[in-house]
Amino acid sequence: MAKQKTDPNYKVIAENRRARFDYAIEEDIECGIVLEGSEVKSLRAGGSNIAESYATVDNGELWLINSYIAPYEQAKVFKHEERRRRKLLVSRKELSNLWNATQRKGMTLVPLVLYFNHKGRAKLKIGIAKGKKLHDKRETQAKRDWSRQKQRLMKDHS
Repeated sequence: MAKQKTDPNYKVIAENRRARFDYAIEEDIECGIVLEGSEVKSLRAGGSNIAESYATVDNGELWLINSYIAPYEQAKVFKHEERRRRKLLVSRKELSNLWNATQRKGMTLVPLVLYFNHKGRAKLKIGIAKGKKLHDKRETQAKRDWSRQKQRLMKDHS
């Protein structure tokens, strides 16, 4: 039997596109996220935003702060707060690495992608990042523009 190329359970919910422009991502880690029932339903409907959010290590736990999950209209009794702190699940070793990166090296934990994996569980990919200066952002933009221009030139000459 042929294996399907696209997994029906895998679905990207929210993506932080600006993160790769504003930060130099050194490493990324997949972690679980603790959600309430109405939050999962809302994510399946596609109402979320992680653009303004960040992650932090606090009292030996990893937290996602300022992420937005839209309220689920059918949940009348068990509604959730839209911008509450959500606990992220990682191993102890990864947690100590994240703590070292943020406290000792001055890195930032930036959410990159919120998605449902192939098992249908909500996962968050966070990046260990260092903030870019303005000249670094200009350099990135110049490289991107040059690669586009190169593609156009190659297309015209062939």
